[in-house]
Amino acid sequence: MSLGHAVLAALLSGEASGYDLAKSFQASVANFWVATPQQLYREVDRLEAAALISGRLVEQQGRPNKRVFTLTSAGRAHLVDFLGTPSRPTSIKDDLLVKVQALDLAPESVEHDLRAHLALAEAKLAQYAALRSWLLRDQDEQDYLLTAPEIGPYLTLLRGWAFEQENIAWVKRCLAVMQARGDQRPT
Repeated sequence: MSLGHAVLAALLSGEASGYDLAKSFQASVANFWVATPQQLYREVDRLEAAALISGRLVEQQGRPNKRVFTLTSAGRAHLVDFLGTPSRPTSIKDDLLVKVQALDLAPESVEHDLRAHLALAEAKLAQYAALRSWLLRDQDEQDYLLTAPEIGPYLTLLRGWAFEQENIAWVKRCLAVMQARGDQRPT
């Protein structure tokens, strides 16, 4: 999968500017794909050059003009082709795991990093909770899943939610083990 596929999928919801795409990536797509705004802007340019999206200028009063982008039929077809290709299993590539592997060399440094990751995971979980509430809009989850015009964003949100819950549980377990081992060390 490429960033381009994630951008095309984000445009399924409708027209968006580069700024809107960056915001939507932070709000929804970030639970499975991380990209900086600069990467997004470059990818939008590439997708437009490939005619997978089209852009138009929107003139604004009192603010700079902006370009908004929509998915073209070629972009939709490209995304459908992507959907038909087998997905590869994901694998973990995380520098925090390398640090935990070697934590006995400098436990205090790794503990600091673990606590920072815990705070980030808890913050993401809070963002996901707000996004979930916004998507459901006081509707029961089961009713939403049966009647919503699009369920993909909600289902990917559930995956991000589970991922961050697991991160939190794992970090807490690491910290508890480190604490227990620290309590046993002679002073």
